[in-house]
Formats: sequence, structure tokens, C-alpha cells
Amino acid sequence: MSAATKKREAEAPRVPTHLRKGDTILVITGRERGKTGKVLQVLLEKNRAKVERLNMVKRHRKATGNSAGGIVEKEASIHLSNLQILCGRCNKPTRIAVRRTEDGKGSRYCRRPDCREAIDE
Repeated sequence: MSAATKKREAEAPRVPTHLRKGDTILVITGRERGKTGKVLQVLLEKNRAKVERLNMVKRHRKATGNSAGGIVEKEASIHLSNLQILCGRCNKPTRIAVRRTEDGKGSRYCRRPDCREAIDE
């Protein structure tokens, strides 16, 4: 990645996201399009997320002390705009909204008109 790209990414405004660790998502564009996976980590400052077994990259690791070196495969992050959450009930990709409960806590729910089911439970 060039210095200009890193600077541009560092200056990118943080986008609010409804994705959380453990959510099942669908990749809607890019090399991994159409694949589903579980969110391992959400990188809010970079507007990206790591998804289990998707966007795999190879890293060449040097042996240090007691750990062996070699080529290691690991998940690279995917931009949040390329991900869409899957509803647990209707099993379709959906946008989500937050509904406030009586005690003031927020509950995420599916925005599909035929579903409207809570996602957090």
C-alpha cells in the first residue's frame, strides 16, 4: 500500500456500523462475493471487519526464538460497505435498524417487510 493510500485511509471518516463480532454476514461485492461468514473482529477506526475464512492472504513469517517460520495464511479485513448482515430468521441479506426498548436499550432488527424479527436474540 502506498503512502498516499495509507494517508487517505487514515483520514477517512468513521462510518457508523451495526455489525458486531459474531454476526453472520454476506459479502456483496469483491473477490469473495456471494460468500457468507462469521465476523471475527470489527475495526471501527478503519471501517473494516475480519470475517472467518474469507479474504485469506499469505504472510511470510520469519522464525523467532521458539516459533517456527514459514508461510502463514490469515484473514485480511474487508470494508464494511462490502458486507451485509444475514437475518437469522429469514436467512436473507438485510439492512438492520435499531428499536429502543422500554428500559432504553437498543435492539437490532431485520428491515425486510416480511420479517421484522429481532437479530440480537
